[in-house]
Amino acid sequence: AKGTDDGPKGVEAGGSGAFYGSQGETWVDHPAVKPDLMSQLDMKGKVALVTGGCGWLGSAFCLALAEMGAIVVVTSREVERAEAQAAALPTPSGQVHVGVALNHLEEASIESGFAAALAKCGKVDVLINNGVSVAPGDITTCTFEDFHKTQLNNTGLFILGRYLRNHCVERGSPGCIVNIGSMYGEVASYPDTYTHTNPTGDASPASYHCLKGGTIHLTRHMAAYWASDRIRVNCLSPGPFPSPKAPAQLVERLEQKLPMKRMGTPTELKGPLILLASDAGSFMTGCNITVDGGWTAW
Repeated sequence: AKGTDDGPKGVEAGGSGAFYGSQGETWVDHPAVKPDLMSQLDMKGKVALVTGGCGWLGSAFCLALAEMGAIVVVTSREVERAEAQAAALPTPSGQVHVGVALNHLEEASIESGFAAALAKCGKVDVLINNGVSVAPGDITTCTFEDFHKTQLNNTGLFILGRYLRNHCVERGSPGCIVNIGSMYGEVASYPDTYTHTNPTGDASPASYHCLKGGTIHLTRHMAAYWASDRIRVNCLSPGPFPSPKAPAQLVERLEQKLPMKRMGTPTELKGPLILLASDAGSFMTGCNITVDGGWTAW
């Protein structure tokens, strides 16, 4: 209905595929989304680029996308490592995954890496901004340069996002960006949890908290400005997902702060990621989904 007695104002016109305001103006034509859930989750034919695709969480993200049928572009600073990771991914739809060298902290590498992905796959539909590099040192030891260097992660995230946006606009196709945030972009860490392990607090750097808070808000800004270009931008914020290298004492202290009393495993991020990256999340943009075992619930 277009603001008449035939239906509510400012809602989808029945079956037309367009949304109307109170004066009958079209807001945004939306893509046809199949009604059954399995079709919405199916990512066959989509090309998804994952930065930091060889890491602890990045590996799980690549696996999830591959399992849903997407062609995955695994990126790493070392092309051999990226190619090996890509070759190990499943191919349920017969897709061929690729590895690309990309350092998101260097502008030239972002440009060449994105170009390489296009050369190998012809397009990119989905960008998972997962790569992160955090300089050492914190509250009493972090230098100006260290703090500044950590914030460059968001610079790379934004520039890569803009590459994806421009590419999709040129193609006349929708696109999707999922930025990886953190529960520590929402709340402070418990000093007693970390200082017992490391008195300077290096395990929970202030620069990282600043970075991830910025990631979450930058997601909202990108989403607001690029919605009219049919680019969805959302954030996935993991809670405690320590790698096997994490000190056992630290893990025990973290578990005591959680309602669920345990750490998360990377596989538990696969579902939320696919929700945001697939058509199952077609009406989601500017959102931040926190997967933290209840950490931020109290």
